Formats: sequence, structure tokens, C-alpha cells
Amino acid sequence: MIRVENLTVNYGAIRALDDVSVQANPGRVTAILGANGAGKSTLLRTISGLVAPKSGRVFFGDRSILSTSTENIARLGVAHVPEGRGVIYELTVEENLRLGAFASKVDIREGLEKQYTQFPVLGERRKKYCATLSGGERQMLAMARALISNPRVLLLDEPSLGLAPLVTSELMNLILELCHASDLTVLLVEQNAKSALRIAHDAVVLHLGTVVASGEADVIANDKNLRHYYLGLVQ
Repeated sequence: MIRVENLTVNYGAIRALDDVSVQANPGRVTAILGANGAGKSTLLRTISGLVAPKSGRVFFGDRSILSTSTENIARLGVAHVPEGRGVIYELTVEENLRLGAFASKVDIREGLEKQYTQFPVLGERRKKYCATLSGGERQMLAMARALISNPRVLLLDEPSLGLAPLVTSELMNLILELCHASDLTVLLVEQNAKSALRIAHDAVVLHLGTVVASGEADVIANDKNLRHYYLGLVQ
């Protein structure tokens, strides 16, 4: 479980997050929604230790991780897939996956086979350079690289960015399947609110760094005011 309490983050004079509280539980997808500049990516980056907050607390289970290094947060079982995927184009699919397992205690051979089972297309392309992959395949690789270390928490930042609607739908279904299969805690940052709410169990809506709504995803999805003013969805 990830729990964020009263988190405030500043970038110089700009307040990116203002007294934000969020909780995400195992076996559930929690969607973090909002427009550009709402603070969604900053929230994930603070949880994974990439950004130091001005105030507030972040817990992994009952353990405070606010002063923990990014490397040690990853070793605890928090995997972060950043916006833009971050795969290394000059390496092959398998070389990228091996990087994901480098700092963990997982058996690399078993880890690779598990990911090739979960993402068959990566198994077919294991010796191909990432530069030759499609956008959807690169996103799968980024997720597989995060999952190979058997994390307990998966932070996904805009996984559907730049993908075709059909590929986005398939990817969202896969995220939900992975969540249920391994009891993962998933925090899903998305601008595509419709796709995220379709698979999410819970949702948090951010606006200019503050939480304007939180609760079960179907309740958020059916709130006409939220849909119109904050989510950009047609009534």
C-alpha cells in the first residue's frame, strides 16, 4: 500500500502540489487524473524519491519512505515507469529487461521468461533493438522492465501517450490483468480519463496541485461536474 499525507511540493515559487493526500491499495488500480500542470507526474516522482517535498509524508505500508533514496525505494518494491517510457533505443529488448533486473535479487533467466510469457511480442523481438519497436511495444517493454523485479507497487505515468485508441485499450486491459494477477498496487497517471476510469477501482482528480475529488472510480466517472470541468469528458 502507498499512502501520501498532506504532501506539498514547490518548484521555486511554483506550488506543484498543495496538501495532497492519496491512498492506493493492493490489487487495485488508482487513477490519478487531471489536466496538464495538475501535479500528476510530480506526485509519482515524489513517491519514488525523485522529488523532495516541502512538507508531508509518504508511506510504503507502515514505513515512511520520505527520506529514503530512490534506489532503496526501488529495492523495497516500488517500480516507476516514467512518461516517455525511458527505454534505451541502442539496446535490444532483452538487454533493456536485464537492466531492470540488475539491482534486484530475481533470477534473471526466470524473470525474462516470466515477462516473455506476460508480453509474448517481447519474446518474439527479444534480440531486436528498441529503435525498431512500435510505440505500443516500447510501452510494453517499459512495463516489463519495471515488472521483472517483482515490485509490489507500480507507478505508471501516461502509458497511453502517443498510442492509437485500439492499442491504448489493449494496454489498459493488460494493466488491470497484471494488477489482479499479482496483487499489485497500481497508481496510474493519465490524461486519457475515459480509458483510465474504465479499468480503475479508485480515482483521484487533481487541479492545479490540489485534490478536487477522490473515491471509487465509477462514482467519479458519473459525476457530471467533474466530467465537464476537470476531466474534459462529454456530458
